[in-house]
Amino acid sequence: MRVPDDVIVKRLEVDADSHGFRLDRFIQRSIPRLSRSRIHRILHEVRIDGVPADKPSRRVYAGSVVEIHRPAPREPEVPRHFEVLHDDAWMLAIDKPSGLPMHTTARFYRNTLTALLRERYPGEPLQLAHRIDKETSGALLVARGPHAKARIQRAFLAGAVDKRYLAIVRGTPPEGEISVPLRLDPRSRTRVRMQVVASGTPGALTACTALRVVERVGELSLIECRLIASGRQHQIRVHLAHLGCALVGDKLYGPPGEDALFMQLCDLEREGREAEARVIAAERLGLGRHALHASLLGLPHPGSGAWIEIHAPLPADLRGLLGR
Repeated sequence: MRVPDDVIVKRLEVDADSHGFRLDRFIQRSIPRLSRSRIHRILHEVRIDGVPADKPSRRVYAGSVVEIHRPAPREPEVPRHFEVLHDDAWMLAIDKPSGLPMHTTARFYRNTLTALLRERYPGEPLQLAHRIDKETSGALLVARGPHAKARIQRAFLAGAVDKRYLAIVRGTPPEGEISVPLRLDPRSRTRVRMQVVASGTPGALTACTALRVVERVGELSLIECRLIASGRQHQIRVHLAHLGCALVGDKLYGPPGEDALFMQLCDLEREGREAEARVIAAERLGLGRHALHASLLGLPHPGSGAWIEIHAPLPADLRGLLGR
């Protein structure tokens, strides 16, 4: 039976270890964050092998499927179209638009790249081979099945992938390689944030980025950034900020004093007011998102081993920023 678009279904298969459990105990074991009282309140949303559950004490048995049908939350609007840059029997390469999250989160379920891939390629075993930030646009690899994914990820781990980004910054950073270790900022309690640290600092991760100035337009510079050996979370953003040339629109690593703005925008996004947040960011920071675009991915093809390069053109909002 087709599930309505305004309903989300959570499927739980009863394993041998849960054979004979009470329904409420099985659900709590599968989803620990749900209290027994909460489970009793949502019992009308529960199905066992397609049949509505009648009571929390009902027993479940190995092989059965318990489904929880709940109303889908109202999701913020996101870009739902992406261009395909490459398509063969082993992988897809797509041009991910800025603002499209990769995976399901507390606020996004259907408005995610994984959901859009399921809609566009129903029944295919597509798997994301790596990730880029929600606000970052550009080239992204999608493997056709676990075998292809394993080969692509081995290439990433071996440093055999050429990863290049285009960034727009204020000022002009020095050209060449910047090799500065990074680690998670222990002071950040509410969001993932990286920080520059000295070599030998506990938790420090090596990070090296090669920078080349492509174009200067007034106070702005278009920079090509190449990740060397490995790519750490937020690596380019942190390295550029460390050089005093933060990305235009970067709410997390932008100029000092922007923390209050970041918290204001986070609050708006949590309330589902992302469009309003983008307008405020554009007014205060010059762009509604950070100016970073994955422009090139080069790698050995997972099937043939031949070198292949995927190019993603600079999107309209970043071209417009340089034009202004």
